[in-house]
Amino acid sequence: MAPRSRLHVPHPPARPGQEPDFSYLEISPAGAVNRPDITAAVRDIENLSLEMVRVLDDEHRSVGPWNPHLEAEELQVGLRHMLLTRLFDDRMQKIQRQGRISFYIKSTGEEAVAVAQGMALQPTDMLFPSYRQQGLHVVRGRNLVDLMCQCLSNTRDMCKGRQMPIMYHWGSGNIFTISGNLATQFPQAVGWAMAAAIKGEDRLAASWIGEGASAEADFHHAMTFAAVYQAPVILNLVNNQYAISTFQGFAGGEHRTFAQRGPGYGIPGIRVDGNDFLAVYAVTQWAAQRARASAGPTLIEHVTYRAGAHSTSDDPSRYRPKEEWQAWPLGDPITRLKQHLIVLGEWSEERHARLEKELEAYVTACWKEAESYGTLTGGPALDPLTMFEDVLKQMPPSLVHQREELRALQASAAKQPHSAPSVAKKG
Repeated sequence: MAPRSRLHVPHPPARPGQEPDFSYLEISPAGAVNRPDITAAVRDIENLSLEMVRVLDDEHRSVGPWNPHLEAEELQVGLRHMLLTRLFDDRMQKIQRQGRISFYIKSTGEEAVAVAQGMALQPTDMLFPSYRQQGLHVVRGRNLVDLMCQCLSNTRDMCKGRQMPIMYHWGSGNIFTISGNLATQFPQAVGWAMAAAIKGEDRLAASWIGEGASAEADFHHAMTFAAVYQAPVILNLVNNQYAISTFQGFAGGEHRTFAQRGPGYGIPGIRVDGNDFLAVYAVTQWAAQRARASAGPTLIEHVTYRAGAHSTSDDPSRYRPKEEWQAWPLGDPITRLKQHLIVLGEWSEERHARLEKELEAYVTACWKEAESYGTLTGGPALDPLTMFEDVLKQMPPSLVHQREELRALQASAAKQPHSAPSVAKKG
C-alpha cells in the first residue's frame, strides 16, 4: 500500500501544568552578529534574518558592532519611558478589573520594542502601531490623561466614544489610528511611505504587527508593494510567541524565522532580541538610515515574550504554563537596561525605587484628572451632536436636518422642569 500523506499540526512546546520549554529558540551570543553597511544587497545579508542581533551580554555589558553607544542620559530616559509604560499598564489593568473601564491590553515584557524604536526614529516619522505599542505615545510626550480619557470614552476621548478602549490616535504626534482589524496598518504604512517618497520628503513610516497577524493577506500585500517600490518603511513583526491563545508555530514560525520572509521578497530581514533595548535601538537606527538613503524597506522580527494575558478578556493559564514568563531566556527588558546602567555606574537600586515611586504618583494623578472629564457611570458626558462630526468633509442636507432635529430635542428637554420624586404616604 502506498504511504498516505499526513497533515502536520503545530504543537506548542509546553501546555498548562508542564515545565516551560524554550529549547526551540535560536539565540546568538551577544555581539556575534555582523553589522553591514546600510546599502548592502539583500542577498549578502541574509544571515541577519536567521541569527539574532544582541548587544547586552550576560554581565549586562554592551558589546559588538551593533552597540549604538548611547549616552547614559539617553539610556536613563529610555528606562524611565519603559517603566512609565509598565506602571501605566498595571494601573489600567487594575482599573479594568474594578469595572471602571471595559477593556484593556497590556504590553508587559515588550516595552523595549516601542520605546527603543520610538527613540531611534524622528518625531516627524509616521507611526502605524498595533495595540501593544503605547510606549510610542510615552516617548513622544503624550499626556497619559489623553490615553485614559479614551479608555473612559468621556468628554476628552480623542475618538469621541466611537472606538473601543486602547484604539488611540494622535495626529499632531504623527501616530496613526490603531485598528482592531489586524495587519491593516502594514499596507497603510507602505502607502504613506510611498506618498512621502513621491513628495520628496525626508520622512519614513514604521508599523507594527504581531507574528500571528503575519498570516493575514495584508502582510503579504504590504511586503510586495514595499519591495517593488522600495518604500521608505520599517515593517516590525513583534514575535511575542502567542497570537491570543495560539502558539507562534501556527503562523509559520516553526520551520523558519519570521525575519526570513523578508529576503523572499527582496527585503532585508533582521532578527533582533526584542528585550534588549540597545539592540532594538541599533537595528531601528540602521533600518531608518537605509530608508532615508533610498535603499528601501526593512523587515524586523522582534523576538520577545508576552508576559501577560492577550487582553483583559483572556486567561493565558488555559493554554500555557503559568511560570513561562519567569523562564523566558531573554529576560525582562526593564531589568536588563537597569542592570546595564548599574554596571556603567550611572544607576542604582535606590534611584530606581525613587523613580518608580515618582512615576506611580504621576499615574495616580493622571487618573484622577481623567475621571474629572467623565466616567462610565457619571460625570460629564459626550454631547450626542458630536456623532455628526468627522464623518464627511461636507455634510449632506439629510444629516444637517437630522442634526438640527436633535439639537431642537436637546433644547426642548433642557426647558422641561424636572419632576419631583414621589413621596409615599404613611398609613
